[in-house]
Amino acid sequence: MRALLAMPAGLQHRMFDAAQLARLRELAEVDTERTIAHWADASEAELAEVEVLITGWGSPLIDAAALARLPRLRAILHTAGTVRGIVSDAVWEREDVVVTSATEVNAVPVAEFTLAQILLAGKRSLAQEHRYRRDRASHPATHTSAEIGNYGGTVGLIGASRIGVLVAEHLRQFDLEVLFTDPFVDAAAITALGATKVEPEELYARSDVVSLHAPDVPSTRGMVNRELLALMRDGTTFLNTARPALVDLDALRDEVVSGRLAAVLDVHDELAADDPLWDAPLASITPHIAGSQGNELHRMGEAALEEIRRLGAGEPPRYPVDGSRRDVSA
Repeated sequence: MRALLAMPAGLQHRMFDAAQLARLRELAEVDTERTIAHWADASEAELAEVEVLITGWGSPLIDAAALARLPRLRAILHTAGTVRGIVSDAVWEREDVVVTSATEVNAVPVAEFTLAQILLAGKRSLAQEHRYRRDRASHPATHTSAEIGNYGGTVGLIGASRIGVLVAEHLRQFDLEVLFTDPFVDAAAITALGATKVEPEELYARSDVVSLHAPDVPSTRGMVNRELLALMRDGTTFLNTARPALVDLDALRDEVVSGRLAAVLDVHDELAADDPLWDAPLASITPHIAGSQGNELHRMGEAALEEIRRLGAGEPPRYPVDGSRRDVSA
C-alpha cells in the first residue's frame, strides 16, 4: 500500500515520534523523510501510485485537479482535527475514498485541561492566589467559606459535544453535581452521563463553574450574553475552551474586570495590548493551549496509524468523517 505524507516539511516529526514513523513504514510503503506541501512538488508517476494520503495542518487542498492525479487514492488520513480547507467537495463526491480525522482524540487533552480548570475554579484558585500575592498572608476565608471547594459543588456544561461528554465522564469520579444544557440532546442521554438536563437560565444561576463546549455555528454565536452572565453568582467562574465567537466579550469583560466573576479563557477574541482583561486578577488567559501540544500530537499520529492498519486489514475506519453533514470542524 503506497502512502504519501502530504503536509509541510517537518510536520511528520511533530505528529509521529521515531517509533511511530518506523511502524508507519511497516504498515505502508512510504518515505517518512519526504513530504509534499504542494502538488507541484510531486510527479505524475509518483501520485499515480498513491493509495493513502496522510495529511495535517497546512496540507495542500485535495480538489478535483489533485484527485485527477491520484487515480488509486483510497483514503485520506488526517492527523489533526478539522479537514475543512484540505478536503474539497470533489472528495465527498468520491464514494470510494475514505476520510478520517483525529478530531476525537484531539478532544482528549481539551477535556483534561477543562477538568483541571474546573477543579481549580472550585477552589477559587484565581481569587485566592491574587489575594495571597497581594497580602503576602493567608486569608481566613480560605478555610472557612462554604463557597470554596469541590465537595457538593455544581458544574454547568454548555453543549453535549464530544468534549462536553468527555468532561462529564471525567467529572463522574468527583463529588460534584453536573448540569447540561443542549437543545439537541434529550434528557435521557444526559442522565446516562450522570448529569441533569436544564434550561440555560437555570444552569447559569446554579453553577459554580460554567464551561462552554458548543460548536461555532450561526445559531450559537453570541449565545453567552450579558443577561445570562448576570445570572451567575458572585465569585463563580466562566470557562471557554470552545470558540470566542460564542461569547459577548464586552459583557464578560465587564463582569471579570469588576471582580464579580472569574474567567478562564483559552480561546478569546484578539485583545488589544491595553485591554483591561490582561491585568484583571480574576482572568486566566492562555494562548489556546487546551488542544494537543508537544507529545500530545503523537496521540493524533497514533490515530492515523490505527486507521492505516485498519485499511490494510480490510476493517472499517475508527474515526471516519461524515461528509454528508459537511460538519468537519474540530
